[in-house]
Formats: sequence, structure tokens, C-alpha cells
Amino acid sequence: MPHFPKQCKFLLAIVGAALFQPATRGDDWPQWLGPRRDGVWRESGILERFPRDGPKLRWRTRIGSGYSGPAVANGKVFVLDRELPQGTQNPRSGFSGKAKVVGQERVLCLNDADGKILWKHAYDCEYKVDYPAGPRTTPLVNGDKVYTLGTMGDLLCLDVESGNVVWSKNFPKDYQAEIQVWGWAAHPLLDGDKLICLVGGSDSIVVAFHKDTGRELWRALSANQPGYAPPMIYEFGGKRQLIVWHPGSINGLDPETGAVFWTQPFAVNAGLSVSTPRQAGNDLFITSFYNGSILLRFEPGSPKPAVVWKSKGKGERPNQTKDLNSIIPTPFLKDGHVYGICSYGELRCLKLDSGERVWEALEATGSHKQAGDRWRNAFLVPHGDHVFLANEAGDLIIANLTPKGYEEISRAHIIEPSNSMAGRLVVWSHPAFANKSVYARNDKEIVCYALAADDSKTK
Repeated sequence: MPHFPKQCKFLLAIVGAALFQPATRGDDWPQWLGPRRDGVWRESGILERFPRDGPKLRWRTRIGSGYSGPAVANGKVFVLDRELPQGTQNPRSGFSGKAKVVGQERVLCLNDADGKILWKHAYDCEYKVDYPAGPRTTPLVNGDKVYTLGTMGDLLCLDVESGNVVWSKNFPKDYQAEIQVWGWAAHPLLDGDKLICLVGGSDSIVVAFHKDTGRELWRALSANQPGYAPPMIYEFGGKRQLIVWHPGSINGLDPETGAVFWTQPFAVNAGLSVSTPRQAGNDLFITSFYNGSILLRFEPGSPKPAVVWKSKGKGERPNQTKDLNSIIPTPFLKDGHVYGICSYGELRCLKLDSGERVWEALEATGSHKQAGDRWRNAFLVPHGDHVFLANEAGDLIIANLTPKGYEEISRAHIIEPSNSMAGRLVVWSHPAFANKSVYARNDKEIVCYALAADDSKTK
């Protein structure tokens, strides 16, 4: 047996361990807006044009209805849906007057290799909301646990392998939180041991739970309702801040304790605080459907941000909006510009510093700026120099978005719009991008298409 110095033995051990590691996986998409919660897809080796016949279908699986986007982690795909009793149908109009609709919410775990369902966790859940197609939030996967939040305020922590419940909360029961018009839709946020959720109730607009036990760690803020905007953590002025935007104001909190650093009034009509707050350096940009946008800036030495500009629009209709009035899609900020979808499907570019509109384009959403185009939508996911846009018609588009304008490169139809509650057929679920694939769902199925450059034949 040859003798090796300790240093050599150590190096051999490292090399040997490396040789027996499993093949490197692609990036996961384990929560709302992906691994960094910023909506950017960073995988390499992705096609730049779709094949002539469209991307290759990996699998498709029948599921129930809902707006919840999928999460992808460690070879599994997680999605929420809703199943109605035999013979029962959802209302055709989203404005159902919060009528009672019986049914079950379900958490589904699928095998990423073939789309087969590995397990289901179902629970009775009577809806009393408008747009009652199904759950709204994207599952959040961390280690051996997956966290889900249903439309009626059911927060679950489930075991990833079995689907067994580790712990649960019900916001109306546990916090006396009133049911909002559109239920609970703010995607939970994980920060260390804290699972941070918009809840509602007395002094509990935002609550931090211990991720392993569900024990309340802190609660903060009072307001008439929590709204629907996802809580986010950004660093401003060298300090980590939890950004909570509810229908009355924008707030900066200490993520560790819930202590409020600052509050900026920004009241929005109909409680529609929805779109994810976005950061660019010392700037915080927020957009709303009826009230338009606001830009806050953190100056050195100031304990709270200042308002740089606020929308001067007089409403949400095309001839009234000046900057950006978003409701469903999250805009993204790049090189001093804002790119996002306005209230009638107008894809717009703004100057971040002033809110001045640089251009608008209608091709991505198919908008005609007519009454029937209200809330027309596309989700924007930057990837390298390009942007993937998943529109409500079920198209996936590769485009360039720059201050010079909208340049469409390639388009493929990947899923059928099936939700009719908007008065037209739509897909209002944010897709996931992981493992060199796209995962999209409607009210009938979830599909996975390969987007690897090696699998494509360019046009």
C-alpha cells in the first residue's frame, strides 16, 4: 500500500468525492419569481429562437383550476389547484358577488422527469371570493418542506416527500382576518427561519412564523386589509428592509423583529395593492392599477425614502394613464428604465427617474386598447440579453426590450387559455423556468416544454 502525505490524501478525498457526485442539475424555480425572487432566469444553454414546430413537449398532466404558478425544486414540481364536486361548475364571471362555492383546494407534487403525480394533499375549502377559479399563490419549497397559501387563508407546511402536514394556520380563524374580495394572494417569503406572510387582523397585517413549527415570531402593522402584494426584502442604506405594501401605505420593517422603520402613504382604490415592489439601487418602484406608479428613493443619511415622482394619470383607461398602471404582472427595472404591462395590455418602457414614457407596444399582449382589453396581461422574465414573455393567450415570446423599443424574435403557442372569468379566455398564471424548461398551467393541465439550445432547430 503506497504512502501519501496528509495533503495528498486530503486532495484525493476531494477528487474522489467530486467524481461520485450526481450530475449537476439545472437551476430550480422554488418560489414566486424564482430562486432569487427577482424574476430573472439565469440558466445558460437556452435557445434564442423556437424550432419551426415550436419547443419540444416534455410532458403534460391534467390538473384542476387555479391561478397558482408552479414551483420546481429537486426534481419535483409543486402546484396548487381546485377541484369541484361532480356536476358543479365555477361561475363564468369573475364578479360572483363572493358567492359561496364548495370544493377542495389541493397541493400537487409531480415528478419533473415525466409529470406523473407523486402525491396530493386535499382539504375542503368553501370559497367566498370573486374570481373563484382556484388558489393564487406559488408554492415555496425549502429543503424537506413546501409551504402553500390558499385563497381562503389556509397556510400549510407540508413534507416534500410525503405531502403530510407538518403544521398549518388558518388566517380567518387564528387571526380573525377578514376575507378580502379576492382572498389571499400575497406569495409567502422565507428569510432564515422566518416564513413571512401577509395575514390581516388586528396589528397583524404581516406575521412571521417559524418555518419548522409555525410558532409566531412577531406581528406588525394595522390596516383595513393586507392587500395582495408579495412581501420583499431589499437592502437600502446598508440595512436589510422588509417591504410591505398594503392598500394604505408602503412600509419598511426590520425583518428580524417587525419593527417599523418608515411608512409612506400610498392609498390605492379597491384595495388593489398587487404588483411586486421592485428595487434598483437606492430606488423602490411600485405600480398599481387604478392609481398608477410611485418611485421612492433612499438618500444617504435619511431614515426614510423620499418621493421622487408619483403618477399624474387621472385613471386606469388608456387615454388616462401617463406612466404604468399594472395589476397582475410584475415589471422589471434595467439600466435606468422600467418595463411593464399597463392596465389595457400596453407593454411600456419608462424612464425610472421621471416616469416619462419612452415607448409602448401592443404586439406582445394583442391589445387594441379597447374596453375588452382591460387587465390584458403578459409576464416578463429577463434572460441574458432577451426577455421571455408569457402572455394570457398562451403564447411564449422571446423578445428584446431596450429603450429603442420592442423587438420580437420568436413566438410559440404552448398552452390554451381556458379561464373565462375575465370575459375572455385567459391564462393568468406565472410560469416557472427551470432545468432548461418552461412550466405553464391553465385550468385544465400543466405542461412542460424543453428550452435547451441543444434540443432546438432554429428557424
